[in-house]
Amino acid sequence: MSDSRAPMPEWPMPRTCPYAPPDQYAELRQGPLVRVRVGGGEAWLVTRHDQVRAVLTDSRFSSDDQMPGFPVRVQLPPEPKVMSFFRMDDPEHGRLRRMAQTEFTARRTRALRPAVDELVERLLDGLAAGPRPVDIVREYALALPALVIARLFSVPEEDQSQFTARSETILTPDADPNEVYGAFVAMTEYLDRLVTERERRPQDDLLSRLATRYVLTGELTHEDLVAMARLFLVAGHETTIHQIALSVLSLLRAPDQLAELRDRPELYPQAVEEALRYWSIAQDNQVRVAVGDVELGGAAIAKGDGVILALPAANHDERVFADPGRFDIHRDAGRHIAFGYGAHRLTQRCDRRRKR
Repeated sequence: MSDSRAPMPEWPMPRTCPYAPPDQYAELRQGPLVRVRVGGGEAWLVTRHDQVRAVLTDSRFSSDDQMPGFPVRVQLPPEPKVMSFFRMDDPEHGRLRRMAQTEFTARRTRALRPAVDELVERLLDGLAAGPRPVDIVREYALALPALVIARLFSVPEEDQSQFTARSETILTPDADPNEVYGAFVAMTEYLDRLVTERERRPQDDLLSRLATRYVLTGELTHEDLVAMARLFLVAGHETTIHQIALSVLSLLRAPDQLAELRDRPELYPQAVEEALRYWSIAQDNQVRVAVGDVELGGAAIAKGDGVILALPAANHDERVFADPGRFDIHRDAGRHIAFGYGAHRLTQRCDRRRKR
C-alpha cells in the first residue's frame, strides 16, 4: 500500500527536458503505486510497463470520460463523446472504431503514399534550396502533418494554420486551461462546419467517404463524425510534429547511428520504433476510471478511482528495456506502448516485413 503520510505529488510532474519523462518516474517505478493530484482531484499513477499494459486490457477500467472519478486535467465542454470512440468502452467503442478503420487499411494507406511522398519531396527540396542553418521544426515538422491532414480532409489551404495553432494549444501540458478550452471549442466549431459541407457536397476525401458511407445511411451521427475528425486531427497532427523533430534530434546527437542509417536503410523500421519508445510523444492521454475494486501493484484501487497511465515511464522501464535512457537504433523496441495497448491502441507499428 502507498504511504498515506507522504505528500501527494502534483501531476503532470516537472521535467528536466520538456519531452523526456519526468525524472521522478524512475523512482516511482521502483515502489508501489502512488496517488497524485490532477486538475483539482486525485488519481493513481501507474508507471511500470507490465502494470500499464494490465490496466489497458482490463475491463474493470473504463475509458468513458463521463463517468464519476475520471481524471480530468483540463475541463472541456460538458458534451458527450468529446474525444470520439477514444473515450468510450465497448461495444460502442468497437463499433465506431471499425468505421474509422475503413479509412486506414493497408490498401488505403498504400494508396496515399505517393501523395505523401510528393509532399515530403517538395518540403525537402525547399530545405535544400533555402538558407543555412535551417529550422527543421518550422520548415518541415510543422508543415508535413498539416499538409497531409489537409489532403485527407480536403481542407482549404488558408485554413491550415488554424490546425497548427489550435492543436498545439490543446495538447500543450502546461497551457492555460482557458486557452485549451477556447481552442477546443473553436476547433470543434470549424470541424462541424467542414463535416456539414462534406455531407452536403461530398468530395474525394476521408470525411466525405465516412459521411456518405455511414452518416447518410444513419449508422453514424453528424456529431460522432465531428468527434472522429477532431480525434484524427489532434492524434495525428501535434504528436507527429514533435515525433519528427525529436527523432531528427536523436540522430543528430548520435552521428554514428545516423551514418549507419544512411548506409543501411533496412534499419529504418527499428529506428522508428526506438524513436517512438524513447520519446513517447502521446504522454498524458491514457487515463481510466475503475468500475470495480482492483488490486494492482500493492495498491487497493477502489471503484470510482481515477488512474493515469504514464506511457513514457512504461517505455523507460528497466525491466523491459535495458539502459532505457539511451537511444539505440539496434534495440528491439517492439514492446513499446507509445500508441497505447489493447483495444484502444491508436495505430499499428511499422511492418518490418514490408518489401522495399
